[in-house]
Amino acid sequence: MTQQQKVWVLGNGQLGAMMAHAGQPLALDVRPVDIMTPGIDKLPLGENDIITAEREQWPESATSLQLSEHPHFINGPIFARLADRFTQKSLLDELNVATAPWQLVEQDTQEATLHQSYGERVLLKRRTGGYDGKGQHWLKQAESTSIPSDWRNEAIAEQAINFDEEVSLVGVRTQDGRCLFYPLALNLHQDGILMASIAPLSRLNHLQAQAEQMLSTIMNGLDYVGVMAMECFRLGDNLLVNELAPRVHNSGHWTQAGCHISQFELHLRALCNLPIDTPQVNFPCVMVNLIGVEKDDRWISLQNAALFWYNKEVRVGRKVGHLNLSAHNQALVHNSVGSLKQWMPEQYQAPLDWILKEFS
Repeated sequence: MTQQQKVWVLGNGQLGAMMAHAGQPLALDVRPVDIMTPGIDKLPLGENDIITAEREQWPESATSLQLSEHPHFINGPIFARLADRFTQKSLLDELNVATAPWQLVEQDTQEATLHQSYGERVLLKRRTGGYDGKGQHWLKQAESTSIPSDWRNEAIAEQAINFDEEVSLVGVRTQDGRCLFYPLALNLHQDGILMASIAPLSRLNHLQAQAEQMLSTIMNGLDYVGVMAMECFRLGDNLLVNELAPRVHNSGHWTQAGCHISQFELHLRALCNLPIDTPQVNFPCVMVNLIGVEKDDRWISLQNAALFWYNKEVRVGRKVGHLNLSAHNQALVHNSVGSLKQWMPEQYQAPLDWILKEFS
């Protein structure tokens, strides 16, 4: 009997769980690991095992060191490089990939100088962490806001971008250097947290080649293997990279329902050097993030809904699941979203209206 290929995932949140689920039909033994669990002395890693991660950063522990120092930790050095916004932005500049004008906030950086360079509103972002709207601070000239003292050398300053909307591209690079992509997704954020994604949308088709060129340049420049996500601002017919994620990504969850290969399976195929062809779209899809809400079994009464519940403690602002709604036709979307508007709390009314507008 052929021995199962083992893939260890550094981290055991929802992304690791969905990777493990995607590995089962491929006969891959995918093992997400809680790197901070006390009592784990040593994992039984084999020399041919493959290591990946579901996050860009992780605390140091005996377990995280064992995983990250394994010779088959794919993309090992890349995680830290992209987790730090200073080195991530520096990479984009080196590769001539468009991003918002920026600079490091150094010890002697003055607010007046930043406003002179970038305008009345300047966004400070902590170099590491700070996803889902955290770790950000606005400098507003009219309000004379200042740089927090402990942010110097620990943050970048970015020009405020008056973008039209936010889109993301999820792609994969294989071990032999081929780059393949899903269609662009349109994203809606609220309070810095992704609330919903729609893909594909024909009105974004003209931006696909530009986005693919940008992400190809990045993945090839890093000699990356696996799935990577690129979040962008759209300004007219031009894209600016906002953030990169060297992993499967929230805005790619729609692929679980909408495509013949999900982003999770695609990532595993690339890591394990299994055959890959361009993912085919089965139908348009809407992904709704479930944030700080209790599970409601009425959701799965919708004829076009697939629920992914993460089985986490429900807390305000915490991602606890997502719904994928197939969008075979306008009437189906309107009916299902209309029901969700009745069942879901106030913070969902605007995102659900946004979905209806896109399908009106």
